[in-house]
Amino acid sequence: MAYNTSALVLNDVSMKEASYVTGLVDGEGSFLISFQQRTKMKTGIEVRPSFTLSQHQRNLELLQWLQAFFGCGSLRYNRSDETYKYEVRSIDDLTRVVIPHFEAYPLKSSKHKDFFVFKKVCEAIQRRAHLTRDGLERIITQAYGMNNFGARRYDKQSLLQILTR
Repeated sequence: MAYNTSALVLNDVSMKEASYVTGLVDGEGSFLISFQQRTKMKTGIEVRPSFTLSQHQRNLELLQWLQAFFGCGSLRYNRSDETYKYEVRSIDDLTRVVIPHFEAYPLKSSKHKDFFVFKKVCEAIQRRAHLTRDGLERIITQAYGMNNFGARRYDKQSLLQILTR
């Protein structure tokens, strides 16, 4: 059963579940903005926001529960590290479901700052700002201000150079 967290009308049980989700994401989740070079796009760059949470395969039921809680997203298996990943990439699902949840049940860790940037980028994409050079430059600058420890395919300067071509 999916909960409509944007309505902010939840019973005691689902409020506990919603708070649990936020705590789980505070410890294990990620808000990411990735970029892919796409020569067919006017700007040459595709922006890909995603909300993810990975768990060892023994915790697959937890990710299935999370997927049911949000009522969106997908699960995929990574053989190399034997983990499953819950991921939401649809801009509509991110702005209609995921972001309202974390506005109603805020993160407590430093991840809150990343969430705020993530939200701004998703809102910019909804306004189609990512389709203009200026808008995409602002998005790139914001995204590279996030605390992403993972390896990035492109560094900030490389992306900005693609925009000037």
